[in-house]
Amino acid sequence: MGLTGGIASGKTTVSDALREHGAVVIDADVLAREVVEPGSPGLAAVAARFGPEVLTEDGRLNRAALGQIVFADAGARRDLEAIIHPAVRARAAQIEAAAAPDAVVVQVIPLLVETGQHDDFDVLVVVDAEPDRQLGRLRQRNGLDPEAAQARISAQAARHERLAVADIVLVNNADRDDLRRQVDRLWVELQARATVG
Repeated sequence: MGLTGGIASGKTTVSDALREHGAVVIDADVLAREVVEPGSPGLAAVAARFGPEVLTEDGRLNRAALGQIVFADAGARRDLEAIIHPAVRARAAQIEAAAAPDAVVVQVIPLLVETGQHDDFDVLVVVDAEPDRQLGRLRQRNGLDPEAAQARISAQAARHERLAVADIVLVNNADRDDLRRQVDRLWVELQARATVG
């Protein structure tokens, strides 16, 4: 299963609940951090492209400095994606291959639509929220001003693009309990599909 949605839409709540149900969750954001750990080829490539100012004094990736660059420059963002995405996909494939044959494997990929992976899954689930709610959650979560938050939202696929490729949409316009109830129903459906498949 592929799981996606805009930034601050509720993907983490959904993936956490699916993990509690027993799914093997492969989170692209977690892997994206893993592939740029100190000493990794990924971090070396990022530093070579963006310069030493994207590294901290102890040689780790300075995410804030890199974010300022890539959210202001689409070309720089594409360069970063060309470094990170192949490494993340390779690591995700390793984890999926190691999963039990009857496991429900959930790949959480924020940029799933943008990277053209929407046809790569048996089921594609999109977590969706009204734009005002998404913006408010992002500002509160990341402490961003309205312009910075909107820039991050605008850097992703448009809402209608995600919804157009979804097999299932989880609507996150209420509270976490409501979203978790939707995930409980989704789990029953996934189990039924796995039995049929």
